[in-house]
Amino acid sequence: MTEKSNKVIPFPSPAPVKADYQRVKSSYSAREIKQLFGLTERTIRRWTEQGIIQAAASSAGKDATYDFHALTQFRRVRELRAQGLSIKQIEFELQGQLSLFRAAPAPVARLLTPFEEALALDEQGDPKAAEVYAEAISEGDNIAEAYCNLGIVELGRGDATKALDSFTLALKHEPRHLEGHYNLASLYYDIGDFRLALLHYEAAALIEPAFSRAHYNLALVYHRLSDWDKCLAALKRYLELEPEDPEMMEFNELLKLRDTTRRQ
Repeated sequence: MTEKSNKVIPFPSPAPVKADYQRVKSSYSAREIKQLFGLTERTIRRWTEQGIIQAAASSAGKDATYDFHALTQFRRVRELRAQGLSIKQIEFELQGQLSLFRAAPAPVARLLTPFEEALALDEQGDPKAAEVYAEAISEGDNIAEAYCNLGIVELGRGDATKALDSFTLALKHEPRHLEGHYNLASLYYDIGDFRLALLHYEAAALIEPAFSRAHYNLALVYHRLSDWDKCLAALKRYLELEPEDPEMMEFNELLKLRDTTRRQ
């Protein structure tokens, strides 16, 4: 390896900003589900058409959207994949659960749960959302999700200490909560604690290897820590997952340059 190949090639300035926060939402597109759960859009569409996964009532066809209740089903898919089940085995499992639900009586219309009410308020920008998230937590309603979103609300108020506490409590209640790890990592990144940011971005990427933002942010952290080889590996993984990202043209040139210098 030549002396030139040992030099750190800096990120383009400014680097595309992707170190954001991941809120648990009330509605997700098929593309977002693909990114969060590592499923192909073809599989998502097939499960929707077969009624295995319920799309939101107001959506249909290839533009179907999925609400928070569908998200809990996709979380179950992630758990089954972590146990080593194939997509076909998971499909059989979901179909079996669907048969049980079909045998049950039709559900009675109900009011929103505290978490659902908080979610609706949050997406409307209503400051009362924080109070209702706290109510959801006290009632045991989607505790990890409520803490996760409450942390983002607290960040919006400028209280990073409370946000840190909320993200940490989300992981206390659900140690493999993807959004909790991702948000905690982003918070540590923002306050300059890159070692802890690395720990939680790595956890997010381990929980969901197809979550592209985690890999991009890992590249940012490795760059901050001067670990250039791991930075490039994470960046390559991001580009594999997001090959059409228009912001990444300069990064493609960086990778080509690094590969060229390594061969010299």
